[in-house]
Amino acid sequence: MKAPALLAPLAVALLCALGGARSAHADDSLYSQLGGKPALELVVDGLLQRATQDARIKDFFKETNLKYLRTQLVDQLCAVTGGPCRYEGETMANAHAAMGLSQAHFNALVEDLQDAMDAAGLPFATQGRLLALLAPMHRDIVTR
Repeated sequence: MKAPALLAPLAVALLCALGGARSAHADDSLYSQLGGKPALELVVDGLLQRATQDARIKDFFKETNLKYLRTQLVDQLCAVTGGPCRYEGETMANAHAAMGLSQAHFNALVEDLQDAMDAAGLPFATQGRLLALLAPMHRDIVTR
């Protein structure tokens, strides 16, 4: 079952989770609840597979090094959820400043993320906890 549309704007932050090395709001129990790094890798793989085939947003990925993006996303999610990883990449604002992402693009990616989390078998409540950690990143993603 997909998360309610109300949560949708929060979820796209996953793909763009290129904030600091470790969020000040890291939730140490969430990393374990998610299933650790293997589960995060499964979600990110599913998200990237869906997003790169989604007619609404696939063009944003044409020039992207998907292997690098995958590594960055997994590390960021691992760090923000209290795992042992460290993310040292670009900030959200810098990574997305020139992309011109709209709310429609954001929502399309959220749908892909929700499908990836559902396919990975993440419980709804766990998905919600992750989305809540990522929610503040929205303002740096949507720029038009």
